[in-house]
Amino acid sequence: MNTRKLKLGNRNLIGSRVTQARNAKNMKQVDLLAKLQLAGIDMSIPALSLLEGQKRPVSDIELNALADILEVSVNWLLGRE
Repeated sequence: MNTRKLKLGNRNLIGSRVTQARNAKNMKQVDLLAKLQLAGIDMSIPALSLLEGQKRPVSDIELNALADILEVSVNWLLGRE
């Protein structure tokens, strides 16, 4: 598994938790992107990398889809539980 080379940004709250949940499910970024596309969210590999690195804002629609796909709550992604 690759480790993050750059420090996390401050553009969203959920990036590190998305990575954590994705890794817990043994899911690669391309697998997550495919599931997002099935949910109607069109995102590129660089956009997902920026999201996970907290260097890209996340829309509420993306947040909801990520929580559903990763089988976690929105509150967990936001660090509220």
